[in-house]
Parts: sequence; C-alpha cells; structure tokens
Amino acid sequence: MAFAGKWETESQQGYEEFCKLIGIPDDVIAKGHDFKLVTEVTQNGDDFTWIQYYPNNHTVTNKFIVGKESEMETVGGKKFKGIVNMEGGKLSIDFPKYNHTSEISGGKLVEKSTVASAKGPVVYVRTSKKI
Repeated sequence: MAFAGKWETESQQGYEEFCKLIGIPDDVIAKGHDFKLVTEVTQNGDDFTWIQYYPNNHTVTNKFIVGKESEMETVGGKKFKGIVNMEGGKLSIDFPKYNHTSEISGGKLVEKSTVASAKGPVVYVRTSKKI
C-alpha cells in the first residue's frame, strides 16, 4: 500500500520539453509550469484508483488492476487501453506517446515519463511529497 495517499508536486525536471513533444499547447504548459499538482492514490492490493488534479479544475481519474487491461485517460483527455505492470515496487505503463513509471523512493512519489524525440529520449521527472 506504499502508493496510497495524497501527494503534491515538490519538484519537476524536463517538464516543458516533454509537454511540447506530446502535443500539450503552450498556454496549458505555461499554466502548469509552477502548478503544484495533487495526486490522490487509493490502493487495495493490485487494485488502484489514481486521481490527478490539474489547473482550472481539470481532473484525470484512472482505475486499474495491475497486470490487467484497463481503459485509461491521458492528461490531454485521450482514452486508450493499457496494462499497468509492477516490477520491484515500480508501476509502469505505455501511454500512446510515452512510457510512464511511478515508484516510492525516499518516502516520495517519483514519476518518470519518457518520450522519444529526434535528439533521443526526453525524460520528465515529477517528485511529490505526501500531504
């Protein structure tokens, strides 16, 4: 149950370049640059509800069971089917344009999203503290 709780963004690296590569509009990128995203996770074994609260009251809720196909939604509102896997305490899923991993490290929620670009992979890392 390590993921369960409410988490607030503490730091982020690679945000702007990553967002541009996945097609987020510049005005949305600007609004989210210094926004303290809140992530609320409910975990019951392999069954998760993962809610993220974005600027302008935009919320994305994904419910999934580790290892089973689930309908998911991207931050841009695109729905897709994917399988969240867990290995060594790290959750991983392939979104349509990028790979995303989440883990608890040093008592913090560390999320890494990696997208391919012409210059090589671009990694966005968001670290959140428990609130």
